[in-house]
Amino acid sequence: MNAEILATEITKRAGAQSRFVVAIAGPPGSGKSTLTENLVEMLNSSGEATALLPMDGFHLDNAILEKSGLLSRKGAPETFDFGGFKRTLRAIRALESPIYVPMFDRALDLARAGRRAIGSEHRIIVAEGNYLLLDREPWRELAGLFDLTVYLDVDTAELEQRLVQRWLDHGHDEQAAQARARDNDMVNALLVKNYSQTADLTISG
Repeated sequence: MNAEILATEITKRAGAQSRFVVAIAGPPGSGKSTLTENLVEMLNSSGEATALLPMDGFHLDNAILEKSGLLSRKGAPETFDFGGFKRTLRAIRALESPIYVPMFDRALDLARAGRRAIGSEHRIIVAEGNYLLLDREPWRELAGLFDLTVYLDVDTAELEQRLVQRWLDHGHDEQAAQARARDNDMVNALLVKNYSQTADLTISG
């Protein structure tokens, strides 16, 4: 299922709802960001006012992670502001407007507050993140806040290859790239693959 087909399915399922919230979940390296960006663009182009809610914007700051000994595990479930994400999602469902959401700046390796506004004109909200369907506390508390859930399923070996390449693209040598992928990214990826709730739609890639 590509972005165009998914956009059509979302529009159909949204019907006449005043707000329709979609969750796009999957392990790191599964292609969530690319799919989501294309999806949001297609929905907006078709006349469906759509906004993005990225879970990555809720990364805890590096200073907090370093103080708590979690900096090396950045990207793990406990390194996100779950409460802030949940409160934002509830405000979106309550049709509060405007809601200013943070975005993660990969170049700076930090979240920037208030980088995007979600207004009353946005009928469809696409939330994207690794742990949106994680069947672990507190993440399972998100169940019921989404109208449609989508999971991206990618073979484990393919995921590892993509994650190593991601670190190579960031300028790391082969040894460092493999270590980062193995010691952190793949730990998170396997958690998502093994402990996510069943989605309404699963896309294999």
